[in-house]
Amino acid sequence: MALTRLLLLYVFATEVLDAETRPIDFVCDRESRRGINTVVAMEAALADCYALSTLPFPVQLPCIKVHKASWDNKSHQEKQGDIMASLGALAEGVRSVRLVRILPGCASSLLERLEHSINNYLHILTHLEQVSMVSPVLSCVPQSSQSMKTVLWTYSRLITGKLEWLMSDLIDRCPPLGQK
Repeated sequence: MALTRLLLLYVFATEVLDAETRPIDFVCDRESRRGINTVVAMEAALADCYALSTLPFPVQLPCIKVHKASWDNKSHQEKQGDIMASLGALAEGVRSVRLVRILPGCASSLLERLEHSINNYLHILTHLEQVSMVSPVLSCVPQSSQSMKTVLWTYSRLITGKLEWLMSDLIDRCPPLGQK
């Protein structure tokens, strides 16, 4: 039963995540951003996958803490680079764990969903219209964890924190209501 529910969630998430969304839609439509945030569904799937509560080795966590004054002084490109560096490091850590062959099906499937979700955000950020992209730089000394719950929580905080702040900075690029 749990495996069936996990597979159904995976199929649904894959379909939702592969939907055609332009980067400007992502910036201008908060509901579009909420639609691709599947952390809650992944946390529910984690509850049914006991094999994944502790990862075989630590995953580097994204930088989520922000000194507001420093953040406000960064350019849009620097903020974008910071978020991309954090997402990239997390994606690499998740990929490394996912490639371990000893993980059961539910664990492998959930890690694959997480990696896919992270890569969707990276893809969107890569294609945002920016004048010039600054090399991604992490804004903190990364921590790591073997707790999948902690990994998901930290990922959620990154996309509902820093990423939302960046989107609010870019909202002036949105066309007026009714024009697309």
